[in-house]
Amino acid sequence: MSPDLWMLLAFAGLLIAGVPVAFSLGLAGAVGILAGLSPAMLATLGTNTYNSIAKYPLIAIPLFILTGLIFERSGVALRLVRFAQALIGPRHGGLALVAVLVCMIMGGMSGSGPADAAAVAMVMLPSMTRAGYPKPFSATLIAASASTAILIPPSVALILYSIVVPGVDLRALFAAGLFPGVLAGLALLVPALLVSRRHGWEGGAPVAGADPLRVGETFRQALPALFAPVLILGGLRSGLFTPTEAAVVAVAYGVLIGLFVTRELSLRDLWSLFGEAAVISGVVMLIIALAGIFAWAGTMLGTFRHLAEWIISLSDNGVVLLVLIMLAVLAAGMLLDAISIYLIMMPILIPVMQHFGWNPVWFGILLAMNIAIGQFTPPVAVNLMVTTEVARIRLEQTVGWALLFVVAMAAALALVAVFPEIALWLPRTLGYNVG
Repeated sequence: MSPDLWMLLAFAGLLIAGVPVAFSLGLAGAVGILAGLSPAMLATLGTNTYNSIAKYPLIAIPLFILTGLIFERSGVALRLVRFAQALIGPRHGGLALVAVLVCMIMGGMSGSGPADAAAVAMVMLPSMTRAGYPKPFSATLIAASASTAILIPPSVALILYSIVVPGVDLRALFAAGLFPGVLAGLALLVPALLVSRRHGWEGGAPVAGADPLRVGETFRQALPALFAPVLILGGLRSGLFTPTEAAVVAVAYGVLIGLFVTRELSLRDLWSLFGEAAVISGVVMLIIALAGIFAWAGTMLGTFRHLAEWIISLSDNGVVLLVLIMLAVLAAGMLLDAISIYLIMMPILIPVMQHFGWNPVWFGILLAMNIAIGQFTPPVAVNLMVTTEVARIRLEQTVGWALLFVVAMAAALALVAVFPEIALWLPRTLGYNVG
């Protein structure tokens, strides 16, 4: 049996046995080194793990994770919900619309789907339940809407993609993710509103408008939260700071808002948030570090090249192959987190992307949209796990609603695939290099 096969079988076997993804990658890489290279090459393990995380842009990941936690604890989600409710008023599907909008705005602060889902679910689920929405529907809608955080900048997944794929401008990726992220949110909103209207949830008669006094008051309360995405994206666009520096600015801004504006954050809370962010970041960095062993072994053995050549040989039609790749990524997204998918699949997909001349920025957004769908598609569905835990319901109760929202977001994905300018127009207009 070839060393390539030994490594891949070891990885699959370890995952099936329940070994965490990080250790499965590292151990499978070590098996590949032993089977195809030399036991002496195990001495490179330390170097490879270090080289995988010794990259300046990776500093942004723990900082954006911390930003999401700070905004969650600062009462930002609650203020956004109040403003959105005042703006929309009592109407059929009003709270569903509020949930989607708040998830999208929170995604522009945290860059993390699970963090977004947790913050919004804790605020929205009680209100939606009182208004007559079934808990499975509410939990699924919030989980699906929170998945847009992987698209709307700043996105932790897009930061990693820019590191894994050489020559991709992170600012271009951030800009490219904005319209597809909004499109995905709108795609989720359509079935949510139709279902709400059909079942008569939130039954009051539709209103012509909202109380302007209440809108003004809640807008003033929500203004610091609404300004956060403007600060981050505006600073990036103006060149005032780099994406990594933007993460530092976001943390500092969140701390100031929590301590002095909302006053719901204390120094003791801040210390505990530092610890929580460190734990989450440690898990992410461990996956990236041990994936370096797998990537190095796969490169040295030619595993990734062989797999890429096999994929290319499946069809000469780029459209057919793109559909097959999207289905494979969707299946992976149902089982693995976004970071693991990028680290495992990109070494294989980069040669395929180059062979067919696909735009790397557009391709990265397609992958992100696909992974976003996986975040609320059982059996794993990390976002859905968070919201069902908050709602205290079983994951199985959400399957039917999840499939409805999968179809909706898949339609948005198809539009971006057919019309690449949905993703590429904004970065081109802003003058970024889109490849």
